[in-house]
Amino acid sequence: MIIKDDLLDQFLMYLRLEKGFSNHSITSYRTDIRQLFHYCENANDGSFLLSNEQAQAYSSHLSARGLNARSMARKISSARHFYVFLQHSRHIETNPFTRVVMPRSGRSIPKPMSEEQIEQLLNQPDTACFLGLRDKTMLEVMYATGMRVSELTQLETNHLNLNQGVVRVTGKGGKERLIPLGEESVYWLEKYLREKQHVPYASAGKYVFYNQKGSVISRQAFWYRIKKHAGDAGILPLPSPHVLRHSFATHLLNHSADLRVVQMLLGHSDLSTTQIYTLVAKEKLKQLHHQHHPRG
Repeated sequence: MIIKDDLLDQFLMYLRLEKGFSNHSITSYRTDIRQLFHYCENANDGSFLLSNEQAQAYSSHLSARGLNARSMARKISSARHFYVFLQHSRHIETNPFTRVVMPRSGRSIPKPMSEEQIEQLLNQPDTACFLGLRDKTMLEVMYATGMRVSELTQLETNHLNLNQGVVRVTGKGGKERLIPLGEESVYWLEKYLREKQHVPYASAGKYVFYNQKGSVISRQAFWYRIKKHAGDAGILPLPSPHVLRHSFATHLLNHSADLRVVQMLLGHSDLSTTQIYTLVAKEKLKQLHHQHHPRG
């Protein structure tokens, strides 16, 4: 008898060890597959060994729930990966999701902050207190490097080389890249690390950034801090979690950086993923032309 929960645990372990997926991605896969199991309980007498037609019915079920194309695509992709795993482990012979058409959605264009807004945000934390200094340092590092939020919160002290002004980042799939830090973020990192030595809950451990309970600061907590500082600075609409990463890429391109260099800094495996930021830069140029040209 095939036990679903055991297979799910094996699948998630496979994603972690074989594919090098992040904790965030693994959590998403767990949620998606459990939702698939729940659907099977009601629509297929509990069996998750679906036919091609039943897999297509699951796709229709997702659409009927009112999910947008991106959410549907993610859940179908999760199911497809799960059944690929079942094939490789010889639990099934064919993948029922192979023929399910992935819904298409237009690629959303990132919405960066202006350089003026970035300055307002970076200057908002009160660096006279340790938490404010931590927030200031995190904001400076993220804007200087374009790290993903998860990469920043999981940053380890031994990944920093402040003498050379670089940081080693482990991105998606366990891929590593070296990113320049810049003088400003090096200054704040040095100041923060000096102060950190005198804070009991933050001084021990291998990670750079901690919360007041002595645990690594979470993505959600850092997002909350970004929104708080943005709100205090009067920046509306409140920025998204990845706004500093988006702004990093867009501002580099606005200042004539090479697209492939930006690709390397962001850790994108595909150049087309980076090219979306050129659309943002072009849109900014159009706005400036319309605003300042006499015939704009």
